[in-house]
Amino acid sequence: MSGQADALAALMLKRTGLFSDYQVAQVLSADRSDGLGVAGAVARLGIAREDDFLKKIGELLGFAYTDLAEERPTDEALTRLPARAVYQYNVLPLRYEGGVLTVVVCDPFNTGMTDGLRLAAGCPVRVTLSPREEINKAVQKYYGVGADAIEKMIEDGRYEVDSDLASISKIDVNEMGAEASIVKFVNQIIAEADRQGATDIHVEPMEDELRIRYRIDGMLHKVDVPPQLNRLKAAIISRIKVMANLDIAEKRLPMDGRIGVRLNNDDIDIRVSTMPTAYGESISLRLLQKSGNFVKLVDLGFNAHDYDQVVKIINRPNGIFLVTGPTGSGKSTSLYAFLHEINKMQVRILTAEDPIEYEMPGINQVLVRQDIGLTFARALRAFLRQDPDIIMVGEIRDGETAEIAINASLTGHLVFSTLHTNDAAGAFARLIDMGAEPFLVASAVAGVMAQRLVRRLCPKCRREIPLDPKWYDLPYPPASQNVWEPNGCESCTKTGYRGRGGLFELLVVTEDIESLVIARRSATEIREAAIRHGMKTLREDGWAKAFRGMTSVEEVMRVTEESA
Repeated sequence: MSGQADALAALMLKRTGLFSDYQVAQVLSADRSDGLGVAGAVARLGIAREDDFLKKIGELLGFAYTDLAEERPTDEALTRLPARAVYQYNVLPLRYEGGVLTVVVCDPFNTGMTDGLRLAAGCPVRVTLSPREEINKAVQKYYGVGADAIEKMIEDGRYEVDSDLASISKIDVNEMGAEASIVKFVNQIIAEADRQGATDIHVEPMEDELRIRYRIDGMLHKVDVPPQLNRLKAAIISRIKVMANLDIAEKRLPMDGRIGVRLNNDDIDIRVSTMPTAYGESISLRLLQKSGNFVKLVDLGFNAHDYDQVVKIINRPNGIFLVTGPTGSGKSTSLYAFLHEINKMQVRILTAEDPIEYEMPGINQVLVRQDIGLTFARALRAFLRQDPDIIMVGEIRDGETAEIAINASLTGHLVFSTLHTNDAAGAFARLIDMGAEPFLVASAVAGVMAQRLVRRLCPKCRREIPLDPKWYDLPYPPASQNVWEPNGCESCTKTGYRGRGGLFELLVVTEDIESLVIARRSATEIREAAIRHGMKTLREDGWAKAFRGMTSVEEVMRVTEESA
């Protein structure tokens, strides 16, 4: 910002009556090299809300304020400005009327911006104000993620429409790797996924489009991308394969790779999987925060009784503690919470994982590699010669791993692991089916915890409604006459949900349970006995959390259907 513009900004800031002289100096000396603008600096410093400031400054400068939640840009306006100018100035064209283009901006003090916009649009420009974040959301919605990069590539004319699959092999990947626009687009897709809290990115070539979807809070959401993206799908897919050190010439076989990136000072490990399909290679990327902010045991969401029981189990000197549930139910998060709780200088902890999802200081973590013969069973056998106190095995997949884990627990080690079963009681039958002796299973297993993930209701827009017990098959009278339902707001991107929480079913092995396991009784009998001893089922835990307003009744019904 020039000295003249700074002087104008200082004068206007004082005239708003919102700032002291010291705060004006703070705002003007703030780093705005990233295009933050004066209004953004005000918000970042916490001096005033950006929307309140823009409304006030707009009155002084004669600019209107636009609520982008209520306004939709016209198609004609969107075509008046190239995406490159929209991203460069962080603006949104709103209306084109009477030969004048109305543009929403977040920095009214950028004196050179209006001239730049007028030249790019080829017509006079009228300015209206809105917060930076709201403009960013609208630009991604109406232009698509990475629209500026896509536009630049097409303008360069370097990537043409793929007339057939054979043309994919004609891309000069070395040249493409140096192409800033391709690199920028892929980086924007990954950065936006991380910003939205996505766990997976799916890049899927279709007949007439390249579809990109994010998995957020367990649900898939289509990403708004420019329609021209289909013309560039071969280049984009090849760029991702280059980043993952995969053979770009091989398009007939599935492949796996990894990408390491750094976003906002956080290291992210991305697992890449490719799959040949009818219209090109489909690519799935799993985002893993290597330097994770570990969820603490107290924050997992246990009720008081289950929390006390879990603390007792994870502080035992020996035994097996199993966490069960389908893929994506949060089992690894729970295991890391257990390890974080008991990770002390006095104990030696070894883990065998595939992959290592989070790097935890003070713990010896081993990456299982099937391709060279380093299986869970082989790693576990080696662990027993390493003088461990606690062992964590990512998953018990076969009889050999089950046998070694059981023997390890019976020889004085505490073992954590996971199984794929629908409920806690089913874990015993699963181990026995793998070939483990029932009497050894009964002696070794100290507890089994089944879990599911439900979406949390957005605290800003959830609505309280009366509950009619006739709607649902309630196993007991409701603890509340009201429940909560999703509504949808800008904060939760109109879904009504933000984040996820756990439902838990904790089975603690008692003498009665041991007898039933040794007698090879069914999972149903074991489950009924555990309930008599105080176990809360997944659905019961879900009802309790629905009545507290943590989640909705529909979410509880959705994830516990098989466990009712």
